[in-house]
Formats: sequence, C-alpha cells, structure tokens
Amino acid sequence: MLYIGVDLGTSAVKLLLMDEKGAIRNIVSEEYPISFPHPGWSEQNPEDWLKAVLKGIGELTANEDKSQIAGIGAGGQMHGLVVLDKDDHVLRPAILWNDGRTQEETDYLNNVIGREKLTEQTGNIAFTGFTAPKILWMKKHEPDLFARIDKIMLPKDYINYMLTGTNCTDYSDASGMLLLDVKNKCWSREMLEICGIREDMMPKLYESYETVGTLKPEYAKLLGLPKTVKLVAGAGDNAAAAVGTGVVGAGGCNISLGTSGTIFISGGDKFRVDSGNALHAFAHADGGFHLMGCMLSAASCNKWWMDEIIRTKDYPKEQAGISDDMLGRNHIYFLPYLMGERAPHNDASARGCFIGLTMDSTREDMTQAVLEGVAFGIRDSLEAAKKLGIHVEKSMICGGGAKSPLWKKIFANVLGITLTIPETEQGPGYGGAILAAVACGEFASVKDATDKLVRVTDTVEPDPELTARYEEKYKVFHSLYPALKPLFPTL
Repeated sequence: MLYIGVDLGTSAVKLLLMDEKGAIRNIVSEEYPISFPHPGWSEQNPEDWLKAVLKGIGELTANEDKSQIAGIGAGGQMHGLVVLDKDDHVLRPAILWNDGRTQEETDYLNNVIGREKLTEQTGNIAFTGFTAPKILWMKKHEPDLFARIDKIMLPKDYINYMLTGTNCTDYSDASGMLLLDVKNKCWSREMLEICGIREDMMPKLYESYETVGTLKPEYAKLLGLPKTVKLVAGAGDNAAAAVGTGVVGAGGCNISLGTSGTIFISGGDKFRVDSGNALHAFAHADGGFHLMGCMLSAASCNKWWMDEIIRTKDYPKEQAGISDDMLGRNHIYFLPYLMGERAPHNDASARGCFIGLTMDSTREDMTQAVLEGVAFGIRDSLEAAKKLGIHVEKSMICGGGAKSPLWKKIFANVLGITLTIPETEQGPGYGGAILAAVACGEFASVKDATDKLVRVTDTVEPDPELTARYEEKYKVFHSLYPALKPLFPTL
C-alpha cells in the first residue's frame, strides 16, 4: 500500500508518497504566499493551503496506481489561529506561529493570570506565538469577528476538516495552543474561560496515529482516490519530524533546522516541566510526551543573510571559504533574533545583532557568525534540559539547514554531541506518512514503524579540541542577550 505524508510549512507544502517499506516514491512542493501587514505580524490564507494540498496530491499521484493509496497524514506548522464561522467560512487570515503582535496579551497571561496558574493548567507559560494570546488579541481588536467564531483550529487541522468534515486535532499540536491540559490530555476549561471561548468551538482530540475520517466523496472524485482513504490526526511539525527521524520513546533527541529551529527531546510516558519554563512541555505523536526548545529564526537567518544582504543563492560557495581552523576562533557574534525569540528568552522585542565587528572582519567571518549564532541559540535550550538532569549524548538532525556539512560540524561541536543524519530528510512529511501507515494497520505502533523504517546514513562526531574552543565562545554568546535586553524595547 501507499501513504501520503503532508508537511504543511510556512512557505510551502511538501508532499511525499511512501510505500509500506518506507521507500519514498515521489516528492512534490507547492508554494503559497505569506503576508506581513504590519511589522512583526505574519498571516496566511488557509484556503491557499487547501488549494496547494489538492494540487500537490494530484501531481504526487499522477503516475501511480491510486487504488493503492490507503492513508494520508500531516505534520503542520504549529500555533496558527484558524477561525471559521457557522457556515465554515474563514473569518480572517490565519495568525501564524511567528507572529509577534500579542506581547500585551502574553504579558497579561504570564503576569496577571500568572505563570504558576498557566503551568498548573497547561504545563506551559504563554509565548507570543501561542494560540491563546492570539485569541485574546482577536477578542480585543476584532470583537465583531470574534463574536462570529464557531470553530477554532490549527493549520493542518483545517486541511483535515475540509477533506473529512471532522473538526479534529491531535495532542502534540494542541499542546502549543496554551488551551490543553497537556498532562491529562484534555481541554483546560479554565483556560477556555479565560480566553472567552467555549469547548464546543474546539476540535475533538485524538492521538496522532488515530483515524479521524475518510475523504469526502467530492474530494475523492476530484483527486481520483478511493473513498476509503483514511486521514489521521497527524502532528505538529516538530513531533512529526521526530517520528520521521525515529525519535520516539524515552531518551531520543532531534534537532530541526528549518525556518525555525528546535531541539526535541522525547520523554516516553514521563511528563516533565522545567522550573524556568524555557522548554515547552508537550505531548508527543507516539502517545507519550516530550520537551522542546524552539528558536523563531534558524535556517531563515542564513537565508536572510544570503538572499537579502549579500544577495547570493550559492550557499555552498559562501561557506567554502570557512576553513576548519577558523571554527571556534571567530571574533564576531550574531544574535539570531530576527523575529524576536521564544526559547529560552520569550522576548518578542529581541532583535538580531552582529557584535564584534572590526576593520579586518570579512564576509566569511560574518557568514560563520550567522551559522554559529543559530547553534548557540539551540545550545541555550539544551542547557535548560541539562538542569532537569537530562543528558543528551547524540541527536538526529534534519531540516534544510542540515544539508550543510559545515553547519552540522559547527552544531556537533557547539553542543558537544554526536549528530546522526537520517536517510530521509523529509522529517515532518515522512513522519506524517508513517502515522498514516500505523493508522492503516501496516505497523503495530509508531515505535514499531520507526524501528523498521528509519535508517541512519551518516554521523558527525564532535572534536574535543574544537568543542573546548566553542565552550569559551558560548560563554560570551550567553552573556550578550542579558546585556542587550534593556535596549531592545527602545529599538
């Protein structure tokens, strides 16, 4: 049988077709626009996602025996607020995960409702990207639209709803709304009340590998697929990527270098919260829990530097001038806060900076600083995990940034851990396809599936001497944000 994996990202949807042995038969990608109507705002039209998914499935399956397609699973960008009226019309553009308009609402939740109350109810505190602050923002600034809300959902769940008619979400994605009691896997009635919404507006909760419905007849006909094709609840993009890289059960770790950057530590059945709330305590797509640190700008920092500043698309050429003896010796630091920052600072006012420039600074020095700054940012989250007694010795690494051999070497030595590279780099999409295969009975469990399907093709080991050099550099980097924090709001 064949399974479709959907990676509903920020700039495009990527779809892949996987067979029962884990081999990828085809991959397609469809882009859609993103709008920034005000500085710090980030929005998309959910209908663009649906059009892209439908077009992508058509291209993906054009030369296949469509009768063999059994299931569809998605990994989706998290936290986005999608609101529909009683006639299922989208009320406003979706407010995305990297939108920073909700600082006032975030401060209200953390400081008035209180971090202790939020942690008690959800396991987490408020971040500007989370869904609950967006609901409060809409309630205050768009009261007429707010009054017409009939359904609230997340980006990938809009696709599932349109294709099946089931208003659903999974625990991993719902964890990032600040509306879910993550530990007990149910909606927090107190949080719903604080946000002024009802439980009947919320989607039904599922495990990521559970079937939520089958294709509506009109979509089955449009796509030429069997009406029996199962759609699974799917997962938030990071949990889906963790499945796609085999990071399930207790003790696994995955680093994702996409538009945003994450370090994902699977915890099995153990639910943990760090006292500083630097890490997100979320449900995992395997039925357990995980901790995650998320920085808002990762590979997007390098894309910004390359595309917008030095204006080149030849990324390998720019990195070729950075020799091994330059690593750990750079006198320039880059703070990667181009969209503000989430973990561990939770500061929408934070901004990107180059520090340490001198007359002999080179283009290569600045390119290297960008790569190192992102690695240092992930290191901040790893340090928070260490305070919980979690010892990470190795990690999978995936995402567009992980295609760079230089960047992988920098990460291995900044973090001081072994990095393993999966055979398949399509993390969220591959994870979505695996979840669909589990739902269709191809495998007994998510763990069973990943044990059989996920394979490692390469390993990057840290060098003790270089790790020691980066240890000293990290100490300097770690001191920069606290020193600059008072200045950011004035900018």
